[in-house]
Amino acid sequence: MALLLLIALLVQACAPAPAAPAGSESGASEAAAPGAPVVNALGKELPADAAPLDQQVLIYPYSGWKTFTTVDFFQAVYERADALSDLMSDPLVRLDKNFQVIPGAATEWSVDESGLVWTFKLDPALMWNDGTPVTADDYVATLRYGADPEHAWDFSWYYQGVIKNWTQAVNGEVPVEEIGVRAVDANTLEITTESPAPFLPAMMLYSATMQKKALEEHGGFYNSDPATSVSSGPYKLTEWTKDQRVVYEINPDYKGNNIPYIEKVVIVNIGQPSQLLPAYEANEIDFVNGSGTLSPADLEIIAADPELNAQYHPHYGDFRTYYFAFDVSKPPFDNLQVRQAFAHVLDRDAIAANILKRQGIPAYSFLAPGFPAANSDAFKDTYPFDVEKAKQLLAEAGYPNGEGFPKLTLKLRAEGPAPTAVAQAYASALKENLGIDVEVSNMDFKAYMDELNAKPTDVQFTLISYGMDFLDPSNMLGVFLSGGRHPWSNAEYDALVKEASSFTGDPAERIKMFQDAEKILVDDAAFIFAYHQTPGDLIKPFIKGPALEPDNNGVAAWHWPGFSTYSNLLSGVYITKEVSNYRQAPD
Repeated sequence: MALLLLIALLVQACAPAPAAPAGSESGASEAAAPGAPVVNALGKELPADAAPLDQQVLIYPYSGWKTFTTVDFFQAVYERADALSDLMSDPLVRLDKNFQVIPGAATEWSVDESGLVWTFKLDPALMWNDGTPVTADDYVATLRYGADPEHAWDFSWYYQGVIKNWTQAVNGEVPVEEIGVRAVDANTLEITTESPAPFLPAMMLYSATMQKKALEEHGGFYNSDPATSVSSGPYKLTEWTKDQRVVYEINPDYKGNNIPYIEKVVIVNIGQPSQLLPAYEANEIDFVNGSGTLSPADLEIIAADPELNAQYHPHYGDFRTYYFAFDVSKPPFDNLQVRQAFAHVLDRDAIAANILKRQGIPAYSFLAPGFPAANSDAFKDTYPFDVEKAKQLLAEAGYPNGEGFPKLTLKLRAEGPAPTAVAQAYASALKENLGIDVEVSNMDFKAYMDELNAKPTDVQFTLISYGMDFLDPSNMLGVFLSGGRHPWSNAEYDALVKEASSFTGDPAERIKMFQDAEKILVDDAAFIFAYHQTPGDLIKPFIKGPALEPDNNGVAAWHWPGFSTYSNLLSGVYITKEVSNYRQAPD
């Protein structure tokens, strides 16, 4: 993981386009002559050990207890829940398994001498499956939709302070037509930033476009109905039975460079997270995303079963950190001593050993080991587990033994069993050691996000997580900038993060600025960093391919961002003939 420090700190100003694989409109099927290679609907030849085309089906679970209303990132990020999505158009760039930025819809990109104006050249071959070409106008319309205050996109903060006039448009101060995004011509997209942003190409991972025409004719949910859905990506939507099942099939009109092997993706509702492992063992699903969904009991079952254990693949995830956060704008958490007392009563080592086991390590700061600028060892002694110190601080704050302290609700964002268990353990520790009553409330995803995003926020005390969107400290530390996710505000922190984010000089100096900012974040105890997630996924042994071979650090796993157009994992996995040992060809 330490080698990742060398990756993506500076994104190349431009990148060559890979050669597009040759292919025909339709390929051979099981009717091919004996011994002839099997070719799929996009002309991609399958490996010799691949199952027949009718068995090139990936069965993926989603949790029906989470909100799932859209498959489009720019419609509603958090309403995509944990189902597979982002399969029906290409972002400008994507990631390989080493977290390197590679061409997506853009074949190349460059920045002008000012460092402000970026030009992305689109692949002219891209087209929608209604026969219309993909153009820069589609990307412009999509980004404007994200900035439109009437749309109230739940990820609008992502481009704030980066794309010119984005924040002003979101706030309704300027029309969306004035954001720094324009079509120079059909195949040239220009993006202007507020200040130099060397990380912008990596940031544009989240740029999978919607179709301008469909967006205007049917609104932002046009892809939630196969009748109005339109795709320029590797897959097209063929079935959506609400709250039960979603089916994608390979798009024979796809002209991009992320050509899949797998013919069909079937997404099934498995209900609560407790049903994941039983469904996997019963061969009802092919994959379990272990990020917070596998319980401590599940992990014990997996570790005790040699076959399951061989199918468990640990990885970096998205360098996600779970942390407790306070509303520091009002009592009692506007008092630093209260926050410090809460920090000293968190026993990270016990939580890791007794609850998280293989799926987490203690976090003393936000940036996880292996992430650029991570410096967690420097913060181990800032707020160590120390009950007597916590009691002293709480008494000095005016709440001896918790007397007079208001009852709290610790709110969670539709979390799985592991984070929920962590929250409950911490609530018990606060009661036992400080005399503070805490109720844990694991809320509906949308209800939680509505409360978190309310101005002022309705979330006083929470356990929440954040993982990277791109591999740069500006992304992770930018979450805590004033006006962002939380009410905490610190002018010195803001200045350091913003200066480092646009800094184009010595990388070591840039890293030092981010580390100085993180020290402010830790010292102020507005956030108590609990653990870095170290997830492991369950993957059936019949899923193979180059994407699952060891990366540069020797890690063989289903790497973030997973099976989507944001990653070339999508084009690097297939189903082997071994599938017949586990299940029949699915419907």
